[in-house]
Amino acid sequence: MATNTNNKDSYTAKDIYVLEGLAPVRKRPGMYIGSTGTDGLHHLIWEVVDNSLDEAIAGYAKNVEISILPGERIMVKDDGRGIPVEKHPQTKKSALETVMTTLHAGAKFGGKSYTIAGGLHGVGVSVVCALSRWMKAQVSRDGFLYEQEYIRGVVQKPVAKVGKAPKDFQSGTIISFDPDPEIFSETVYDFDKIITHLRQQAYLTKKVKIIILDKRNEIKSENKESSITPSYSFFFDGGIVSYINFLNRDEEPKHENIFYVGKEAENVYVETALQYTDDIQGYEIGFANNIHTGEGGMHITGFRTALTRTINDYARKNGFLKDKEENLTGEDAREGLTAIVSVKIKEPQFEGQTKAKLGNPEARTAVDSIVNEALAEWLEKNPQDARAVMEKVVLAAKARMAARAAKETVLRKSALEGFTLPGKLADCSNKDASQSEIFLVEGDSAGGSAKQGRDRKSQAILPLRGKILNIEKARLDKALAFQEIRALIIAMGTAIAEEFDISKLRYHRIIIATDADSDGMHIRTLLLTLFFRYFPQLIENGHIYIAQPPLFRIQKGATIKYAHTEQERDEIVSEILKDHAQKQKDKKKVGDWEITDIKEGEENKEQPEGEEIVKEGKIPGITIQRYKGLGEMNPAQLWETTMDPANRVLSRVEVNDAKEADRIFDILMGSEVMPRKKFIQTYAKQVKNLDI
Repeated sequence: MATNTNNKDSYTAKDIYVLEGLAPVRKRPGMYIGSTGTDGLHHLIWEVVDNSLDEAIAGYAKNVEISILPGERIMVKDDGRGIPVEKHPQTKKSALETVMTTLHAGAKFGGKSYTIAGGLHGVGVSVVCALSRWMKAQVSRDGFLYEQEYIRGVVQKPVAKVGKAPKDFQSGTIISFDPDPEIFSETVYDFDKIITHLRQQAYLTKKVKIIILDKRNEIKSENKESSITPSYSFFFDGGIVSYINFLNRDEEPKHENIFYVGKEAENVYVETALQYTDDIQGYEIGFANNIHTGEGGMHITGFRTALTRTINDYARKNGFLKDKEENLTGEDAREGLTAIVSVKIKEPQFEGQTKAKLGNPEARTAVDSIVNEALAEWLEKNPQDARAVMEKVVLAAKARMAARAAKETVLRKSALEGFTLPGKLADCSNKDASQSEIFLVEGDSAGGSAKQGRDRKSQAILPLRGKILNIEKARLDKALAFQEIRALIIAMGTAIAEEFDISKLRYHRIIIATDADSDGMHIRTLLLTLFFRYFPQLIENGHIYIAQPPLFRIQKGATIKYAHTEQERDEIVSEILKDHAQKQKDKKKVGDWEITDIKEGEENKEQPEGEEIVKEGKIPGITIQRYKGLGEMNPAQLWETTMDPANRVLSRVEVNDAKEADRIFDILMGSEVMPRKKFIQTYAKQVKNLDI
């Protein structure tokens, strides 16, 4: 990568270019940070950290420290050059104030101070300023410390020189801010989410140290800070090669040497690393100027083209493919592949303000040419690794052809061509998919109650008999031979694999409704594995839900309440007893209540200490029923608690980190026993309501 050769003194106020004002940000924050929910809240941190990492990429910073302080205040500190503070020639204000309060103001527009940059087109820190109820900028430059404060984007006082720079802060910038609760629905930061994102950034920015501190629960006493401060420090000399090792830490690699190339073409610096594993799934992750492009883009397109072409060329040249055999597809070439594609580009063109997809055509050309040449050379120089790769992709091709034959047989014989739905499906009458939902229930008993209790206009019921096949351990041809899976595919209407068409989805809400015991949770996990592996678009588009039926039914007289947890059950009973005690003012106060799970129709005979309160003539009995499964509910109860849109609780299934989700599915549902055993041992004590 071409590094910036400008010296420190070249970064001055004249390098700050102003394009427009800040006014629209608070009015439409979603346009700038994606949303005002949890993702948008964390995006504030990413934007400030991006600026620090831009200094690191340009060669001026080596350390970035992020602290979460009490009250959810964020502080980001770097040891870069520090934002210029002298008067800006265009705005006639301090350059620091210009950067902090003016949209589209930054050195990234001039093309001199930064060769490449990841910041949000220069609007990042000003957007954070606008969406913070309080912010302070501290700059160390030329041996002095400068400060300025802002409230909701409004300057509180001019930039002030407050003294000499501290010994531990001789050069750099500190940005501290409080997210504005008027803007954000939630202002509590997720430490794990921050760690995951910043670990990723450390992999992408070689030899830069990123420190993360969670000081929210820090206790101070006698001028000594308590030691309870969770902290992480990341520094990766190997860059994205280290990242590949991290992503594949629970996988069995097919080859020892990780392919890596770092080279420039078309004024685009390209870094790519890849390794094949025993996994059936492939995973590619793309970055442009350290920004994760979740929807891919031109750089990923260029990589896929080069990979497929190079693999096919080597396979034919070395006899892994015969003359009459068809070429390997992109799907074959990517099975079991873990790949990182990172590009540094001077003028990135992102689709959307949150940079989900890269649109630069030159990125595709650069990645294609660099990966094609370097991968071909790597295969020639590493014949043992090349053979392992070829065996993997050729096996994938054979499996694909077997799956295609099985799928064609299934589709030909099944009801898809004749549009006949599975016999056990109780369909809804509404043909509008957006107004329809299907419940996947466990067994005929729950299916019977659900069919009787449902809203026939909008709710369909598909009972599943027993546990479906674990598709984590089976390819598509095996999955399609399983009757319950075929019935589900037919009911949804989307088909599967290359024939998958989300526009043909017959229900926009697919609701998994299994029992709360271990068998029910296992069935739920098997279904989630199926959806994650073969229908990821349904998860991405928010179509998969998990029903949350209650565990307990509490009745006192005509009053009936439901509880989803033991704690909620105890709180309901406690309220009932307190209400009774209030009415019985002449009686002594009722003590703590011990709850015992009993069958429906029996009265709870447990008593508070020292008093008999359930005996005839004192307090009417409280009936508590613990539901072992949905089949124990009658149709009215199932409707009221689990199916009625006015009362029910649904959890929508989302994937925030696809690779981490892939890893967890591999651990829990894969063929390797030891990783699963270790996982269970690690998290066993956190399990609640374990059904033994």
